[in-house]
Amino acid sequence: MSEYRGYYGKALDFLKQNKVKVGDTIQFTTNTEQVATIMPRYEHSDDSHIVVKFKSGYNVGLNIDTIKKIEFVSDMSLEQTKNNTIKHNSKLPKILLLSTGGTIASRIDYRTGSVTPALTAQELNASVPELAEIANIDAEVLFSEYSENITPDQWIGIAKKLDSLAKSEYAGIIVAHGTDTMQYTAAFLSFSLSGFPKPIVLVGSQRSSDRPSSDAALNLIGAAKFIVKSNPIGVFVAMHNSENDDYVACHLGTRVRKNHTSKRDAFETVGDKPAFIVSNDKIIQNFTDQYFGNKDYLPKIGLDPKVALVKYHPGYDPKIFENLIDNGYKAIIFEGTGLGHVGRTMYDVIKKAKIQKVFLGMTSQCMDGRVNMSIYESGRDLMQMGVIPLSDMISEIALVKAMWILGTDAKNIENIMIKKIASEFRE
Repeated sequence: MSEYRGYYGKALDFLKQNKVKVGDTIQFTTNTEQVATIMPRYEHSDDSHIVVKFKSGYNVGLNIDTIKKIEFVSDMSLEQTKNNTIKHNSKLPKILLLSTGGTIASRIDYRTGSVTPALTAQELNASVPELAEIANIDAEVLFSEYSENITPDQWIGIAKKLDSLAKSEYAGIIVAHGTDTMQYTAAFLSFSLSGFPKPIVLVGSQRSSDRPSSDAALNLIGAAKFIVKSNPIGVFVAMHNSENDDYVACHLGTRVRKNHTSKRDAFETVGDKPAFIVSNDKIIQNFTDQYFGNKDYLPKIGLDPKVALVKYHPGYDPKIFENLIDNGYKAIIFEGTGLGHVGRTMYDVIKKAKIQKVFLGMTSQCMDGRVNMSIYESGRDLMQMGVIPLSDMISEIALVKAMWILGTDAKNIENIMIKKIASEFRE
C-alpha cells in the first residue's frame, strides 16, 4: 500500500498504532520536539526506523524506540495541491509559461517518495510569487515528461505550439523543460523557428523545488527578467551561472551543453561566455550581432530522425557503422578525435556510405575548439571521401540540425549543414 510504502514489521505497526501514514506531517518528540513529514522507505530496509523529511529538505531516519510521542499535524499531499491564485497587473507585460515536465516541474510525491513531474505550470507559477512582480504569467501544460523521454515528435509539437504564438500579445515564452535533453530541444527550436519574433527561453532545474538547494525559482525569475528587460530574438537556455544564487546565464540555444551531472551551473556556452547574464535587475550582454543568422521569421518545422551520432574510439567496430547504413540512416555525424579524425579501419564503410548518398559530417569530441581536417593527411583523406567538416558545431547540435534539414530540405543537406542558421557555429 502506498500509504505505508516500504514499511513492515515493527515500523509498520508503529505507524498504524499512532494513526499516521506516509505523506502525513507529524509532530514528534525524541530529546526535542520537532515537526517533519513521513517519507516512504526502500522495500528492503529494516523495520526499526521511520524516515522523515524536515522543512530544510533533508531526510532523516528515526529509530522508533527513541520516539517518545508522535501526533498527526496535516496531510502534506493535500497541502501541495492547494491552488494559489495570483492577480494580474495590467501594467506588466505578459509571459506564457509552457510546462513540459522535468525536475523544474517536479516535487516530492509524499505518498511514494519519488520525484515526479506532477507540478502543473500554474502551480509552478504560484510557487514562485516573485514572478508576479515581473510579468503577468499565463501557464499551460503541453505534456509532463522527464526530458530523457522526450522524442523528436514532441519537439515538433513544441515548435508548432510556439509558432502559433508568434503574433500573440506575449512578450516572450518560457518553456519549463528537464535538463537532460534540454540542449537538443533548444537546438531544434532554434533551427525550426529561426527568427522567431519573441524570446523563447528554456528553463530547467537541477534540483527539485522542495529541496533547500533548488535552483528552480532563481532560474525562472532570471528567465522572466531576461525576457522583460532585454527582449532579444532567439532561443535561449536560462540556468544558474555558478553554484551560488548570484547570476543566471542565458545561453544561445545552439551553443550550449550540459557539462555536469548535478551542479546547478551544469550548463555552459561552449567556447565563449554566455550570451547574457542576469544579475539581480541588471542584464549583461556578451554577444554581438554576428552571432545571429537570418533574423527574418521563416519557420520550417519538420524533421527526419534517421540520423546517428557516432563517437569514434580506438577499437570501434566498422560493422556497427555499416549496420546504420544498412538500416536506412540518411545522415551520420562523427564525433571524431582531435581536429576531426577516425581510424583507417573506417575508410571502407565510409566509402560505402557515400556511394549510398549518406551525409557524413565531422565534429570533434574535444570540449572546445574547431574541426580542421586539412592539417593532417588522415583528415584530408576523409574529406576526399566526402566527410564534411562542421567547424566548431557541437556534436549534439549537428545531430539535431541534420534531422531538421532531412525533414525540411533533404536534397540540400550538404550546403545547409555548413550554412549558419541559428548561431550554431562561430565564424
